[in-house]
Amino acid sequence: MLGNRKEASLEKRKRKTMPKGKKKGGRKSVDSRQSSDNDVDTPENMSVVSENWSTESIPEDGASADAEVDEVSTQENFEDKLKECIEGTTEKSAETRKNSIQGIMQAMRKKYTFDFFQDRKMTVTDSLKRCLSKGKGEEQALAGTCVSLLCVTLGGSEDCEAVYEEIKPMLQTVLLDNSAALKARASCATTLGLCTFVCVDDVMQIRAVMNTLESVFKASYFKGNGVAPTHSPEVASLHCSALSAWTLLLSISPPSYVEEFIDSHLSKLPQLLISSLVDLRIAAGEALALLYELARQDDEEFEGDDMDSLCAMLKGLATDSQKFRAKKDRKQQRSSFRDILRTVEDGDFPDETVKFGVHDESLYIDSWVKKVQYNALCQVMATGMNTHLQENVLIRDIFGLGAPIPVSTLPKTKIHRYERHLMNTAVAKARTKVRAKTRDKRTVSVSSTG
Repeated sequence: MLGNRKEASLEKRKRKTMPKGKKKGGRKSVDSRQSSDNDVDTPENMSVVSENWSTESIPEDGASADAEVDEVSTQENFEDKLKECIEGTTEKSAETRKNSIQGIMQAMRKKYTFDFFQDRKMTVTDSLKRCLSKGKGEEQALAGTCVSLLCVTLGGSEDCEAVYEEIKPMLQTVLLDNSAALKARASCATTLGLCTFVCVDDVMQIRAVMNTLESVFKASYFKGNGVAPTHSPEVASLHCSALSAWTLLLSISPPSYVEEFIDSHLSKLPQLLISSLVDLRIAAGEALALLYELARQDDEEFEGDDMDSLCAMLKGLATDSQKFRAKKDRKQQRSSFRDILRTVEDGDFPDETVKFGVHDESLYIDSWVKKVQYNALCQVMATGMNTHLQENVLIRDIFGLGAPIPVSTLPKTKIHRYERHLMNTAVAKARTKVRAKTRDKRTVSVSSTG
C-alpha cells in the first residue's frame, strides 16, 4: 500500500512539472510532427510572397478613405499644438517661452507650413520681437533662429517683407549691443544675413546690411601694427557668423560691388586663416573662394595681388596634420580647403549632387554661389532641408528646381522602402532554405554512390 501511494505521488508530480508543449495531444507536439508540401519553400511560394506584398501596398477604397480621415485628424492635432506653442511665447516663464519657440521651430522644419503662418505672421513676429528685446541669452538666440525659419517659410512674398521690416531693427540692435550675450549676437548675425537674402531685392539695402556685418567681423583683422588680435572662442564664433552672413549676401551682389569688395577684403581675409577657431578659418576660405569665382566671371586670368603666398597658405591648411588640433577639426579643415585651393589655384569649382524626395530629385551644386547659399539654408533648416527642397517654393526657386512635384503623381504600385526591405528579406530567407535542402540532397546522393 505504501509503495502504491509513493508511485501515485511521483506520477502526479511528473504531470505537474511536465512542460505544456510535451503533454499528450499538445499543440506543439502536433505541429512539430506535421509536415506537408505547403511547408516546403519553393520558387513558386516565393513568387506568392511577392504578389502578397504588392497587393497589400495598394489600399482599397475603404482603406483610402480611412487614411484621408486620419491625415486630416493628424493635421488638426499638429496645428492645435502649434497654436499652443505660439501662445506659450507670451508666458511669463522664460523656460516656457524657450520651449514654445523650440516647438515652433521644430514644426516649421518638419513641415512646409506656409498657409498656417501666412494668417498668423504678425502675431508670431510680435512674440519673437518681444523675446528678442526682453529675453536673455539662449531665448534671444532661439528667437533669432525662429525668425529665419519664419522668413524662409513665407518665402519672397510681401508677407516675408513685412516680417523683415518689422523685426530688422531689433536684430541689428542685438547684434551691435556689446552687452548682449555673444550667442544671441551670433544668432542675430546669421538671421540678419539670411532674412536679407530671402526678403530684400534692393541692392542699397543689401549693401547697408553687409556694412553692418562687416563692422563686426573686421575686429578679427590684424591691428594697425600688423599683430593678430586675441579673441575668446565665443567672440571668434560671433565673427564667424557675421562673416558667413556677409558671404551669403556677397553671392547676390552686383559686379560693381564685387570689385569694391575685392579691393577692400581680398588682402585682409587671409589674415583670418590663422585664427584658432576652425569655423572662422573655413568661413574666411569660403569667402576668398567666392571672391575669386565672382572676379573670374569678368576676368578669367584674375590672380589677385599675392597669389603664390595665398596658395601656399591654403595648401598648408589643406594638408594640415598638426596634433594640437582636434582630429575632427583637422578632417573638416582639410576637406574644405582642398576645394578652396582648387578654386583659387586652378579655377575649379565644387562638384556635389544632393538627392532628395520621393521622386528621387537631384540638386546639382557646381559653384561657390550655390554652395554658400545651400550651406546657409541647411544651417537654419537642419533636418528639415529635405522636406523644404521638395515643397518650399522659395527654396526650389533659388536653386532652379521648378514648381513642387505633387506626391499624387507617384506610381500607384510604388512600394514603400520598408515594405520592399521586408519583401526582399522574406525572399532571401526562402531562397536560402531551398538551397540548403538541395545541398542536403546532393550530400546524400554523393555518399550513397561512394
